[in-house]
Amino acid sequence: MRFYEFQGKKVLAEYGIPIPKGEVAESPQEARRIAERLGSRRIAAKVQVKAGGRGRGGGIAVLDSPEEVESWAAGVLGKEFSTYQMGKATERVERILIEEGVDIKGELYLGVTLDRRRGRLVVIGSSEGGVEIEEVARRNPERVVKEEADPAFGLLPFQARRMAYKMGLGGAGISEWVKITMGLFKAATEKEMLLAEINPLALKEGDRFVALDAKVEIDDNALRRHPEFQEMATGPEDPLEAWAKKYNLNYIKMKGDVGCLVNGAGLAMATMDLIKLAGGEPANFLDVGGGATVEMVREGLKIVHADPDVKLIFINIFGGILRCDTLANGVIEASKEITLTKPIVVRLEGTNVEEGRRLLDSSGLDLITVGTMAEATERIVQMLKEG
Repeated sequence: MRFYEFQGKKVLAEYGIPIPKGEVAESPQEARRIAERLGSRRIAAKVQVKAGGRGRGGGIAVLDSPEEVESWAAGVLGKEFSTYQMGKATERVERILIEEGVDIKGELYLGVTLDRRRGRLVVIGSSEGGVEIEEVARRNPERVVKEEADPAFGLLPFQARRMAYKMGLGGAGISEWVKITMGLFKAATEKEMLLAEINPLALKEGDRFVALDAKVEIDDNALRRHPEFQEMATGPEDPLEAWAKKYNLNYIKMKGDVGCLVNGAGLAMATMDLIKLAGGEPANFLDVGGGATVEMVREGLKIVHADPDVKLIFINIFGGILRCDTLANGVIEASKEITLTKPIVVRLEGTNVEEGRRLLDSSGLDLITVGTMAEATERIVQMLKEG
């Protein structure tokens, strides 16, 4: 679960990380009243959506008066907003964060994330804040510093100091960096975060820091252990992901046009890799699971079909616990509830494969059946090229 900026800042503040004074507004009039209460010479106003890149999309403004704040808020509240990270998707702006302006002399990056390859948390810092860390790593990799946390001991203070030295910090800035870095790491571990990112971490006069932005993502599997986050599970969620969650389906929306319905995470990843290698782009990751029922398959196909970006669908099933006839019945059930207007390529192997193929062949559905994954991906890319 990803938090809004104001929610993430609230969590980080509990761990001693300084944040600007501010409040959330849900109307232009409320935004003006907050700006008046802050009494700051300059006011920062930010749309609250769960995607990065808001600045490029006009979702962040630095304003000079409460009147300007009210006018700007009126132009964004209740409107659909999109950033380059969201592709064609949009999110309705229901809240804006109004904060005091901050005079800064530098911007840094600080983040804690999970290195899945190594199976441990890594702390990342950079003297170039305010831009995506991936862009910095590509353009100036020497300006990105990392420290790996030992699973037994966590992050140690000397590692945070070493990061500060490498980034060129000095004086009080070093001790401040260590304090904030250790606080962020503690927040990430105690709250079971997949990502805790401050970008930018602003450096003020007197070598003091303040978190101008915060991106926090919690492991969904840990939410039951953190009831304090229940009140934060608000705001619009991707409707397809919410639909999938209702039926215990593992679904992640992506930016391509080939919809995937697969059983097993490993097979799903391999399917997406093959589509990419063949020149296509997967539109989603959807693992219906090894023990999927007819209902789960039915809803999975309906979810993929409902994605407006999907031009065709690839069903790739290796039947084990999920028998091929169960898959076939799920597809048939879906066709009774929606009109399947998008081409569907099907590859079935495994338990009860002959019965599954028989059911699909006798269903009257216009399906394209293939024998191998390689044949399927070649056929899919050819169909996309032909339009």
